This record gives sequence, structure tokens and C-alpha cells, in this order.
Amino acid sequence: MDEDALEYHRGDPPGKIEIATTKPTNTQRDLSLAYSPGVAAPCLEIDDDETAAYQYTTKGNLVGVISNGSAVLGLGDIGAQASKPVMEGKGVLFKRFADINVFDIELAHDDTDAFVESVAAMEPTFGGINLEDIAAPECFAIEERLRERLSIPVFHDDQHGTAIISGAALLNAIEISGKDLADLEVTFAGAGAAAVATARFYVSLGVKRENITMCDIDGILTTERAEAGDLNPYNRAFAQDRPDGELADAMVGADVFVGLSAGGIVSQEMVRAMADDPIIFAMANPDPEIGYEEAKAARDDTVIMATGRSDYPNQVNNVLGFPFIFRGALDVRATEINEDMKVAAARALADLAKQDVPDAVVKAYGDEPLQFGPDYIIPKPLDARVLFEVAPAVARAAIESGAARIDLDIDRYVERLEARLGKSREMMRVVLNKAKSDPKRIALAEGTDETIIRAASQMVDRGIATPVLIGDEHEIRETVAALGLEFEPDVVDPTSGAYAAYADHLYERRKRNGITRREATSLIHDDTNYFGSVMVDRGDVDAMLTGLTNHYPSALRPPLQVIGTAADADYAAGVYMLTFTNRVVFVADATVNQAPDEDVLEEVTRHTAELARRFDVEPRAALLSYSDFGSVDNEGTRKPREAARRLREDPTIDFPVDGEMQADTAVLEEMVTGTYEFSELEQPANVLVFPNLEAGNIGYKLLQRLGGADATGPMLVGMDKPVHVLQRGDEVKDIVNLAAVATVDAQSDSS
Repeated sequence: MDEDALEYHRGDPPGKIEIATTKPTNTQRDLSLAYSPGVAAPCLEIDDDETAAYQYTTKGNLVGVISNGSAVLGLGDIGAQASKPVMEGKGVLFKRFADINVFDIELAHDDTDAFVESVAAMEPTFGGINLEDIAAPECFAIEERLRERLSIPVFHDDQHGTAIISGAALLNAIEISGKDLADLEVTFAGAGAAAVATARFYVSLGVKRENITMCDIDGILTTERAEAGDLNPYNRAFAQDRPDGELADAMVGADVFVGLSAGGIVSQEMVRAMADDPIIFAMANPDPEIGYEEAKAARDDTVIMATGRSDYPNQVNNVLGFPFIFRGALDVRATEINEDMKVAAARALADLAKQDVPDAVVKAYGDEPLQFGPDYIIPKPLDARVLFEVAPAVARAAIESGAARIDLDIDRYVERLEARLGKSREMMRVVLNKAKSDPKRIALAEGTDETIIRAASQMVDRGIATPVLIGDEHEIRETVAALGLEFEPDVVDPTSGAYAAYADHLYERRKRNGITRREATSLIHDDTNYFGSVMVDRGDVDAMLTGLTNHYPSALRPPLQVIGTAADADYAAGVYMLTFTNRVVFVADATVNQAPDEDVLEEVTRHTAELARRFDVEPRAALLSYSDFGSVDNEGTRKPREAARRLREDPTIDFPVDGEMQADTAVLEEMVTGTYEFSELEQPANVLVFPNLEAGNIGYKLLQRLGGADATGPMLVGMDKPVHVLQRGDEVKDIVNLAAVATVDAQSDSS
């Protein structure tokens, strides 16, 4: 590990962070705007109004990670220079999890006054200050003095990070164990910065101060030791009027053990001396005060165990806190991070642990089940939802407590946060909001599948659709219970109801295509794809999703046979929405039509443009080929050329369209508006229609894998009623997203 880490850090360029520009710097004019003479204008604006710095500079999204290296986790007092890799790492986490920029500052100061003065002088640079790895008790004084002097948030993560994350774990642990905060007897091993801050925070949550017993290396913190001057001004507040004793004495009858000290100091006998169903947070790193398996094996009742390690359940990891707390604080321009904001963060984390866990998170942690209970009381650091839960909670608490300098519409704020994690989230938010405005009934043909059931639960929770699960009712309800989902599924069981009318409907639809009445009855009874298709065609539901456990062609066949294409369509097509950092394109056809002629290409272009508008994207369509506007003339290039001509000459087409053209011509502005200035496209295309299925499928996969695009789809266009065919292996979020698309489709049909 050491050699791998050294290689990781010394690889060219050395270190882990760099400065990147956010504005164009390609021309002389760009540079004139960025620096001299253009930069004078924002300087004068800020000179007139200091708050304009938030408008014209990166101050509002810039945090200083500042340390003197006097207490680096696991390494001790290694000094300012040696601590730099840690501070750079902190910057990586800020950027990776909350899109916050960081300057790491290492100060060679042992003197508290000098450290405070240096940091205070940097206030104009930053939107917030994250203090890191500073020894106790100096860290308490440094944070207190800087909070008093500065009008931006100051946060010592070594103190408050552990407090907040373990506080969230505590809230859920007592819910599982049936205990009450006010009655808890809590024992701390450790009396340093993290322990004192955590004990203070537990009091804020509702633990009684008199019920907290704190121990250091010399034993229990008592009033006698305090009077003898044996304690510092900060941990003295937790001295108890009781006889001297050791950690083992303090743990007798305790409900909660909080370890912030050293590895291996707690024995199984000490665990057995605790109260019923004990809660053990052994957070010393890298070795906890007692091992996970050792603590679990010490007793026969429920031991709820958390550590600081990622290889055991319930990791108390500060990355669950500081990026998102600062995100919320920065976005309301908070003057501080106060106790209300910390409590809000802890409660948001606790609530998130009770929600269904995304498939991507489960996969990232080895496909182990993650469900609220003794082994899952806090979310995982790689759960992207933490941003959307904690940052808004912190922002709201800042506003309500008076720490915020600007107000926010929290719902719109969540949408802004979504956009920070990628264009695809921003685009899907448009459709999700539309779906919420008028939810529709959606048949889920593979209703017994666990992933489908979890997706159905989220559809209900998010208010985007009313899912109808098709399949064995007993099996579905058993799965819902096993997953711990709190929703009442709407189930239709083809094997237990009277569905002769469905068989009749299918027979009437397909009797001229070789199907007998007996075969129709059998298909309705045995094939949920046919059953769901009839449900849609009869109007018993508004839309349908299928395909998660079937090959695409076999899943598509029943809805095509039963529902068919729309009145204005002769062909269906599969469309992917590909989202890049600052661009979105819709790619068709990637799943249905193998060798389309000009009629198919024309129709697919129309329907794909309509789909783009459902995402609030004004379409600009390019029909692709290996030829530019007749540069090659053969049967293959004539098809997209003819389709484009028809569309241009159609008075009902109200979006720009052109072709045939090569892919780079379509997406590069200098080519489509420069080299080919006669083109109908005045901007790069965002609807790309491929000349055949092979090219479309290859193209979207290359863009996704090598171009770094997020792919949403395939979305089926051209159907008479909304049907979408999932890909095998789609995750819950993919199913929920397509359900939202189907709902919006159905809204359009009903209007």
C-alpha cells in the first residue's frame, strides 16, 4: 500500500490537485477580458461593494483547508510541510463530493496568536475556512477566536466531523435498540478535540451532560482531577463528581461506548459489562478500540457497532459531513456553521439511512445488502444522495437560524445541486418535475423482480407515477416485506383474476396474424408482456415498462403487436439522451430499425425532435452519413439527404434540420456555420439521426464510453401509447427515470 500510494502521488504531475480555468482563454480578446485591461471592471465593482466578490470571483465556492500539521491523523505532529498531502487530499474530497474548490494552506506556526492572525488576514480570499489536523487544546482556542473575528464559516473538521457523523449513527442506533436519548449512559474513551466536540454535540441532540462519563489515559475525568488542575478548560466541562476509576469502571452499565482514543484498549469482558443491546462506536484508526467481530461475539443480544474503517459496516467517515455542510453554508453565504446547522446535517444523514439504497452504491461496496438495521445505520460515502439531503438541510437551518445572508427556494436549490453532479441529472430533473405535476398509472410487466419492486417504491415516494406491478401477488408482497419497503403495492395477478376480456382483446388484435383464441388466453395468463400491453391498449393503465429480464426484441414484440405505432407514425425507434458536461444530444435510432430508408429516417427525426422538447430542449437535427451535402453520391448517402430535404420543405416542421452530413460537421460550430455556412443549422446539432442501426448503436456506445457521456434510454418513440423497453441490467434509477419519461409521454397523450 505504501509503495502504491507513493507512486500515486508522484505520478506526473506530482500531487493531487491543480488550477483549471472556467472561462475561454483561446483568443487575445479572451485574455484581455480575463486580465488586463478587462479585469479592472470587476475590481471596481468589488471596490464599490465588497459583496460583489461573490458575483465576479470564485470566493463563494472556495474553501481554505488550513493546518499547521501538529496533529495529523495517525501521524501526530509532522509539521506543516509534511501535512500537505493530507490537505491536498481534503481538497480532492471537497471537489469530488460537493464541487467545492479548495486552496490548501500549510502554516509553519506553533503559536496560536500567529496562526489566528495569518488565517484572519486571508478572509477576503475564501468563502469558508476548514481547519484541519491542529493539536488540542490549541485547536479549540483557534476555532473560537476565528469564529468571533470572521464573517465566513469556520469549521474544525477533526472536532465536528466525527461528532456529526457519529451523532447521525447514534440517532438511528437508539431507534433500533428502542432507547431514548435522555436516558442514555454514555462512556467516552478519549478526551481530546474530537471527543469533547462529540460529547458536546450529543448534548445538543438530547443526551444529558450528567450522563456522559469521559476517560483519558489516566482514567475517568472527575471533579477531583479538575480541581487539581489535571484537565484542560475544554474537557473539564465533562468531569463527573464520582470516584476515580479506569475505563473498565466507566463502561459498567453504559448504553453507549464512544472510542476516540487508541486501538485495542477495550476487552470483550468490558463489552459484556455494558447495558442490554449496547451501542459501540470504536472509532480509533487504523485499529479500533475493539475489533468488529470481537465486539459482536462478546454478547448474545444486539450489539450495534460502528468503526472508522471501510471494511466493516457502519463506517464513521467525515467525508459524509464536511463537503455537504460547507456546500449548504456557502450557497446561502452563511456567516458561520452553527449548532442548528450541525444538528440538521446529522438528522438528514440519519433519515437517508432509512431509504432504499441505489444499486450503484450497493455495487461499489461489494454487492452486500444495505438495508436499515444494526449493520446499516449511516449512509455510505459514495452515495450521491448525501449531497441532496445534507446540503439543503444545512442551508435551511442556516436560513431559519439567521446565519444565512441570502434566502433560497430549497426545491430549486436541490435542482441546482443535481446540476453540479452532471448534465444528465439536470435534464432528468426537468422530466421528473413534469411527471410530478400529473402522475400516471404505469404497468410494470416484470412485477416480481426485486429491482422493479424497489423502483416502484421510489416512483411512489417521488410522486412521479402510480406503478402497477404485474405478477404473482403473494411473491410480490413477500418481496416488499423482505426489502423493508414502506409502500402498499398495486398488484395485478394474471393467474388469479378473471381476465377473459383481456384474452378477447388480444384475440381480436391478432386473429388475422395467426393467433387462436386458446393461444390468446394462454398468452394473457402466462406472458406479462402481452398482459401489460393489453392493459395499456385498453386504457386500464397509461403506460408500460418492460425488458429488464428479457432480450430487447422479445420485450418489444408484444407492445408492437398489441399497441402498435401512433396514428401519425409507421415506425418506432429507440432514442438515447447523451449528456456531456455542457451539452446534451439525442441519438436515434440505436435499437429498432436495422436498415431505414428515407421514410423511416424522416419519421424518426420528427419523433426524436418531439422527445427533445419534452426535456425542454429545442431540437436542431442533423441526419448523419459519411458524406457532407452530396460530397459522396450513392444509394446510402441519398437516403438521409432525401429525408432532410423533405423535412426542410415541410411547413409543419418548426425546427432546423439538415443533412446528409458527417458527425463532426454536425457537432462542431466552426464547421456547421463556417465551412458550410449555407447549412440550415446555425448552431451545432443536438438531434443526431444515424443512417442505420449498426452505426447508431456503435455511435452512442462510443460516445458514452470514450466521450464520457451519461446515457439515458433507450426511449421508444413512435408508439401509439407510451411503452419503454428497459435494458437488461438497468438499475433502479434508470427504471425510475424511464417511468418519468413514460408519465410525461402519457400526459402529452391525454392533453
